[in-house]
Amino acid sequence: MDFRPVAFVVGLLVSTLAIVMCIPAAIDYAYGNPDWQVFAASAGVTFFVGTTTALTANSRGARFSIRQAFMMTTTSWLFLTIFAALPFTFSELNLSYTDAFFEAMSGITTTGSTVITGLDSAPPGILIWRALLQWLGGIGIVVMAIAVLPLLQVGGMQLFRMESSDQSEKALPRAAQIASALGIIYLALTVIWAVLYWIFGMSGFDAIAHAMTTVATGGFSTHDTSLGHYNSHAIDYVATLGMLIGGLPFILFLKTLQGNWLSVPRDSQVQWFLGFVAAVIAMTAVWLVYEVGKDPVQALRYASFNIVSVITGTGYATEDYGLWGSFSPVVFFLIMFVGGCAGSTTCGIKVFRFQILYSAARTQVHHLLQPNGVFIPYFNKRPVSEDIIISVLSFFFMWFFVYTLLALGLGFLGLDYITAFSSAATSIANVGPALGPIAGPSGNFQSFPDAAKWLMALGMLLGRLELFTVIVLFSRNFWRP
Repeated sequence: MDFRPVAFVVGLLVSTLAIVMCIPAAIDYAYGNPDWQVFAASAGVTFFVGTTTALTANSRGARFSIRQAFMMTTTSWLFLTIFAALPFTFSELNLSYTDAFFEAMSGITTTGSTVITGLDSAPPGILIWRALLQWLGGIGIVVMAIAVLPLLQVGGMQLFRMESSDQSEKALPRAAQIASALGIIYLALTVIWAVLYWIFGMSGFDAIAHAMTTVATGGFSTHDTSLGHYNSHAIDYVATLGMLIGGLPFILFLKTLQGNWLSVPRDSQVQWFLGFVAAVIAMTAVWLVYEVGKDPVQALRYASFNIVSVITGTGYATEDYGLWGSFSPVVFFLIMFVGGCAGSTTCGIKVFRFQILYSAARTQVHHLLQPNGVFIPYFNKRPVSEDIIISVLSFFFMWFFVYTLLALGLGFLGLDYITAFSSAATSIANVGPALGPIAGPSGNFQSFPDAAKWLMALGMLLGRLELFTVIVLFSRNFWRP
């Protein structure tokens, strides 16, 4: 395999990360915090390595093969995390490299799990750096889901290959233009939510940081108590709407701006996603009213915010939902796996895969009742091929197989049953908080053994890159000429 095109792209991305490091450096300098020197030095080292790699491996005109695309996708996220961890390591937080790598991986995969305590008094540069990592990871996964994963045919994503190209190329012929348009939409949404947060009571700094992690459905906050710090109805509802928008396919926003005003409400994936979210919110709100004793308006507020936060994998929290009685841990554990729509910033299995599984199962039932009939599974009013169904079924099997291994590994490392199983789920589904008193919404992952943190970081990478993108690199056939 010719690694030069892969190294060239990775080098460019690492160099871009170095430039972004200058933002927290400038903020720390403005606030008089000495950590600006850490960011400046980290940016220098990162930029040197990135540019040297890109210049050395420059291969103009080279076209990516499928194998190179797999390699580029995984190595990009891995090397970005390696260098993104440097400021955490050398800042005044004095994190070990294990903790720094965990925090950086959690940020760039928009997971939201953290090992940092005392966020209220943490340096401003570190706080904005965490938000920037999630913001970059959010747009990165949107572009990857639209431009890369359909070509790699990972987990049924090939279903969106024709849809994304046919419906977008009419107005924007090249993939680079599509990515640029999506980036502008992403930036515009971030600015809108920053303004809304500021209007409803956040400081300018907090508003920008939370806007980035809301649209990216990342969940990093500038306070230990997350958005519960503000205890504001308005902020909770603004955040809930922002997380829902982050959970929708961004390509549909582009179609809407191109004049197709009904592209969002007519999409079956959006309908399933919003319908499921509404049903779970209603069920949880009823439980909070009749079993926990909350006021109906308050119950709807807390149920809406926390349910949307977990389904979209954002990970914000306003209350410890583990204390809502025996019903709530079961609900929150199950919805961790769902995720949002394909082509969004969210995590998890994704709604379209459940749709395809349901359609295939329904077709099978019809075959059993009418063996001589011809029944075809559909998605978004389009027939689904057998290859896509097999791809989705393979993804389901591998997803739960890897989840089981992660849970067993965490249990082997000494974590209790609830913590191990929920931490495995929150890492592979990129959700953020787990369940239980240790890693639940009111805790974090600082007390975990180092081996558990590395295992969870691997789970975050696997989950964010749709499993097969990483697993295929360990196949013997992948490396055969």
